[in-house]
Amino acid sequence: MTNNKLIKNRNEREKLRDKGQFWTPEWVAQAMVSYVAKDTDLIFDPAAGRGAFFNALLNINPSVTYFGTDIDEDVLQDEIYKHKLCITELRDFIKNPPNQKFKAIVANPPYIRHHRIDENLKQFLKRLFINITGFAIDGRAGYHIYFFVQALNLLDNNGKLAFIMPADTCEGIFAEKLWKWISDNYCLECVVVFDKNATPFPNVDTNAVIFFIRKAKPAKTIKWVTANEAGSDDLFNFVQSDFKTTDYSTLEITDRDLKEALETGLSRYKQNHCDFKYRLKDFAKVMRGIATGANDFFFLTKQQAEKLNIPNEFLKPAIGRTKDVTGDRLTADDISKLEEKNRPTLLLSINANSNIPESVIAYIKEGEKSGLPDRPLIKQRKHWHKMEQREVPPILFAYLGRRNSRFIKNEAGVVPLTCFLCVYPVCSDEVFIANLWQALNHPDTISNLRLVGKSYGSGAIKVEPRNLDRVPIPEHVVEKYNLKNLKQGYKNKNEQLDLFDI
Repeated sequence: MTNNKLIKNRNEREKLRDKGQFWTPEWVAQAMVSYVAKDTDLIFDPAAGRGAFFNALLNINPSVTYFGTDIDEDVLQDEIYKHKLCITELRDFIKNPPNQKFKAIVANPPYIRHHRIDENLKQFLKRLFINITGFAIDGRAGYHIYFFVQALNLLDNNGKLAFIMPADTCEGIFAEKLWKWISDNYCLECVVVFDKNATPFPNVDTNAVIFFIRKAKPAKTIKWVTANEAGSDDLFNFVQSDFKTTDYSTLEITDRDLKEALETGLSRYKQNHCDFKYRLKDFAKVMRGIATGANDFFFLTKQQAEKLNIPNEFLKPAIGRTKDVTGDRLTADDISKLEEKNRPTLLLSINANSNIPESVIAYIKEGEKSGLPDRPLIKQRKHWHKMEQREVPPILFAYLGRRNSRFIKNEAGVVPLTCFLCVYPVCSDEVFIANLWQALNHPDTISNLRLVGKSYGSGAIKVEPRNLDRVPIPEHVVEKYNLKNLKQGYKNKNEQLDLFDI
């Protein structure tokens, strides 16, 4: 692909992300519409888009009226919306929802992540959520979450809702409170997830989940489905059967206890929480890497540091990008090779007690002239140029990237920026550290990351610090690497040393 085409594709993708527009494929739209189209004469779609759901309705039951709204005037001019049983309105569903309840709602809501939402709109969304649910939600919820809650609020008694949403709807930091409210007030009938080979949105950096919800008394079990093949009619036929017929070659269908499913995360496979005897927190502490607020200023190449005449005492060896670490070890030789490529490897690290030389003061003034003190993260510091501190972690975790997630033995003695997590073993013994590193990279431990992480497109997983420490380490892996005994032996040795000192 030429550079011009790459740039054009990237620009088009950014426009879609700004609007949150990602079109629903036909085989998915038909399954979703088949759920809500029964026993109703009107279907409401608050994010009409290019008409995927109306087109599905015309194929399933053309006698049902379609009512669609959208904020994009261009899409509402499409030919499909000129049908006699179609009503469309140019309307902002979040700020100006219809003043009525609906028996049938279907949508692929705008997928806009929280960092793309301006502050004024964030405050409006916060108030909206509180008005509907009675409680506040974490500010890291994306726009689609508010869309979802607004739609649920317009669902009439015994009405049905089918929404296709990103997996973070049930994996984000806000998910527990959100689903507690939903499961207390609605009946979650079925959840559909997609194998990576069947993803409805192959060019979008997220995994999709379909929720089939009824405004009725909550049930204690749900149907949980994995779709393994794109374009198959099996999903449509399963939904058409009212979730009763379960013998399909492209679907894996199970009954799950609602409590277990919510505790695990509705996008994740079933797990028996009692089976996990050991977790990472039993053997290590986890912290995020250093957030500079301006990597282009604080994270320097060796050549930049020399040119600026910054003394070594104000520089710490650091690593800032996952793709700069190609394996599961990071050595001093790796850092040297990055320096040869003129890659940043040094963190400007000024602490509160530093006696700052003139060369560093001059560089700080350059940062002030460029407006760095007003950046959101930096302005929270008492002294904008002072860097947060981390001990060198023996193990790093590459928690988000296109490569397989992995734990990296930090033999180079660097501090990581926020693309890595810091893993601090409870024992400083080298044998224990090496064994823990191997245990964490064991395939059975790596596979457990999906139980605690947020899933994205192409198999990528993001695991936040508070979740990484909960990743299960299988008992047979703990035994293989003798982690329990090594930990206890280290503890006993230190207790004996303490007694000797007394």
